[in-house]
Amino acid sequence: MNESKTITVDRKQSHVETCLNKMVYFDSKTTGFEHYEFTHNAAPEINHNEIDLSTNMFGHRISYPFMISSMTGGYGKAKHLNRSFAQTAEKLNIPLAIGSMRQALENASYRQSFSVVRQFAPSIPILANIGAPEVAKGLTNQEINLLIDIIDADGLIVHLNPAQELFQPEGNTNFKNFLKKLQQLTCAIDAPVIAKEVGCGISSATAAALADAGVQTIDVAGAGGISWQKVEEERYLEQFQHENRFSPSVLRELLNWGIPTAQCLTDIAALKEDKKQYQHIKVIASGGISNGLDIAKAIALGAEICASAGMMLKALHDSRLEKTILTWMNDLRAVMFLTGAKNITQLQKTLISLKKG
Repeated sequence: MNESKTITVDRKQSHVETCLNKMVYFDSKTTGFEHYEFTHNAAPEINHNEIDLSTNMFGHRISYPFMISSMTGGYGKAKHLNRSFAQTAEKLNIPLAIGSMRQALENASYRQSFSVVRQFAPSIPILANIGAPEVAKGLTNQEINLLIDIIDADGLIVHLNPAQELFQPEGNTNFKNFLKKLQQLTCAIDAPVIAKEVGCGISSATAAALADAGVQTIDVAGAGGISWQKVEEERYLEQFQHENRFSPSVLRELLNWGIPTAQCLTDIAALKEDKKQYQHIKVIASGGISNGLDIAKAIALGAEICASAGMMLKALHDSRLEKTILTWMNDLRAVMFLTGAKNITQLQKTLISLKKG
C-alpha cells in the first residue's frame, strides 16, 4: 500500500477514535432548536397508539423519519461497525448512509468494509458517499458507477467539508470548479445525488446553487453537533504538538464556525416558498440532532427526515443503538400526540414558533 493510501486508512480510524474519546462538539454555538416551541393542543382528536411515523424517502416507504448518517469505512474495524449499523437499519427499516468511499476507489481490498452493508441490509435505502474535493478533481463514469455498484446504492451523497479540509493535517482545500463538476456528475448518474455538509450547515444561497447543479436532496448538517474542525485540530495537535496555524482569537471562531441547524432549515424553507424552481428540494436535518423533540422540530421547520452520525456511533459503542433510536421515536410520537399530528405529513404542517422573551 502506498503512502497516500496508508494515510487515508489511518485518518479514518483516527476520526472514529477521536469522536468517541474527545470533546469535539461546538461549545459556543447550538443547533438553535431550543429557540422554537410547539403550540400545545389540548384536544388532539387522535389516538396515541395509532400515530404513524412512516414516510417516503429515496423511493422507499421507511418506518421512521430517521437515517443513520455517514460515518466510516475503508479500514479494518470499519467492516464490523458498518455491519452493525446495517443490521439495525434493516431491522428498523430506516435508511443508512455510508462514510466517504474514497478509499474504495483507491484500494480494492477495503471495498468489503462498505459492501458489507448491503449484505446485511438488503431492503433499505443505502446511500454511497464521496467528497467534494474528489468531485472537483473529476470522477470518471467508471468511478461513479463503482461507488454505486459496491453497495447497490439508492443514491450518492456528495459531502461538502471545506472547514474540515482546512483543519485536516492532510486536507485537500482545492474546491475549484466543484459546482461545474457536480453538474456533470448529476447528469452522468441515474441515482439521485444528495449534497451534505458535515457540520457547518448549508445556506439558502448554497442550496440554490446545489439545486441548479442537479442536486435533489440537501442534508443541511448544521452547526451544533460535532465540530469536524475540532476533530481535525485534535489530530493536528497530536502530530505537531505546539505548532499553531491561526491566532488564538481566530482559532476560537473557526472551531465554532457554521450555521445552526435550525437556521439552515428555516432559510431553505423560505427559499422553497419564495422561488418555485426550488420547491422540489427535499431536506434532511442533521447536525446536533439528539432526541425525538429535535426531530419533531426539524420536520416542522421543513425537513423530510432527520439523521445522526456521532450520537449513533456512541450509541453503538455502548451497545444501545437500537434502543436509542426507538427512544427517540417514542419522544417524537409523544410530541406528535401533544400537537395533534397523526402522521409525518401533518407534523410538517404543524405550527412551530420562536419562543417569546
